[in-house]
Amino acid sequence: MLEFEFLGNSLLRWLYAFIVAAAIVILVWAVRGLVVRRLGAIARRTTTSLDDSLIAVVRRTKLWLAGLPALLIASRSLVLPDKLDGGLARAAEIAVIVQLGLWLAALLDFWIARSRERAAAENPGATTSLGALAFVGKLVLWSMLTLVVLDNLGIDVTAMIAGLGVGGVAVALAVQNILGDLFASLSIVIDKPFVVGDFIIVDDYMGTVEHVGLKTTRLRSLGGEQLVFSNSDLLKSRLRNYKRMRERRVVFKFGILYETPVAKLEKIADQVREIVVAQPTVRFDRAHFASFGESSYDFEVVYWMLDPDFNKYMDTQQAINLAMVRKFEAEGIGFAYPTRMLHVGEPLRIRSANDPLQSTDAVTQRSESP
Repeated sequence: MLEFEFLGNSLLRWLYAFIVAAAIVILVWAVRGLVVRRLGAIARRTTTSLDDSLIAVVRRTKLWLAGLPALLIASRSLVLPDKLDGGLARAAEIAVIVQLGLWLAALLDFWIARSRERAAAENPGATTSLGALAFVGKLVLWSMLTLVVLDNLGIDVTAMIAGLGVGGVAVALAVQNILGDLFASLSIVIDKPFVVGDFIIVDDYMGTVEHVGLKTTRLRSLGGEQLVFSNSDLLKSRLRNYKRMRERRVVFKFGILYETPVAKLEKIADQVREIVVAQPTVRFDRAHFASFGESSYDFEVVYWMLDPDFNKYMDTQQAINLAMVRKFEAEGIGFAYPTRMLHVGEPLRIRSANDPLQSTDAVTQRSESP
């Protein structure tokens, strides 16, 4: 019975070919399991994501896709008609292309999943953009692989690619604003100029970032209203991110009365320095008698808040101001306020017509006139 021939090959040859194909599939299954176990053991001891990504890729290996290349390898021992042999070769090529697509999709899914985990802790609004990025990435991946498969099947894809190119340009022109905001959203997610919870200033507007969407970013202003910016416009603007401020530089000025004696004036800078240094979370920079104002001796003080929190800065500045008021009051030093001093000279005396000096002057003027 084993000598019975089918398509020019005995049953023994067919049995041998199927055994070889089954052995290849079993080998692939065993290697997949071994790699997953070994990499899993390594991944539990390390913190890198490389081994985790390799595990995700290996687990996406499909045995039924491995069966087609296995059949092609096993068929080398058979004598098959050209059409059947060519069809089996094309099926094996398609299986390899599909398996490659599954591996690349696994890498993309792994990267998106890790990015979503980080975004959930740092920037929850970015998860929407990451979902869109995954969709676009998979769409591009499978579109390219589909064209490769069609080309292997002997279908001319040149006209299809040209049509897709023209159609893509037309669609892109129609929705260029939406696409611009979409890619701006992806840029925000990847580059992270700000995340949800950051306090930013955009031109004359300021607020806390509440949501980063596919098209818009929303801020909650200090007044309570919601500010909505398109993502593309937001990236074109100059942003100031106060949440990432490490230290806050503070400059304040005050004026002292001009009537203040020089001996007291010389001590003021040192007195202010002692007051500033006594504050917690403060690094003193300088205090100087800076200039002469219109109605005061003007002093300038600079210090750094080691904690950038605005409320703590205001508490510290209030403590400095109160301490200065108490110190200057005890020293008899007065703060200046806008003043104007009017100097009045001697009153002008109006001379009478009988004044001999005036008559002499008049005569002199008349004699000098032509």
